[in-house]
Amino acid sequence: MAIRNSELVFDEDAVLPGRGAWVHPAPECVSTALRRRAFARALRVSTALEFPEAENMQTLEKRLNGYGNKVNGSK
Repeated sequence: MAIRNSELVFDEDAVLPGRGAWVHPAPECVSTALRRRAFARALRVSTALEFPEAENMQTLEKRLNGYGNKVNGSK
């Protein structure tokens, strides 16, 4: 996870500039981190972060499933 244009985005390839934050590729972990404001602490930002993908759980789950495949190298 990283920040781009004041929004929290997935950084699957870990190529975005600045600090990044890791999260398990599970919707429960992402929602817990959002609720606890863990991303803001990890990324060291004091402003509220927008995370548009979290609003649609189906999109989030699809993205997380694809993320796990990229990290593990499976197809």
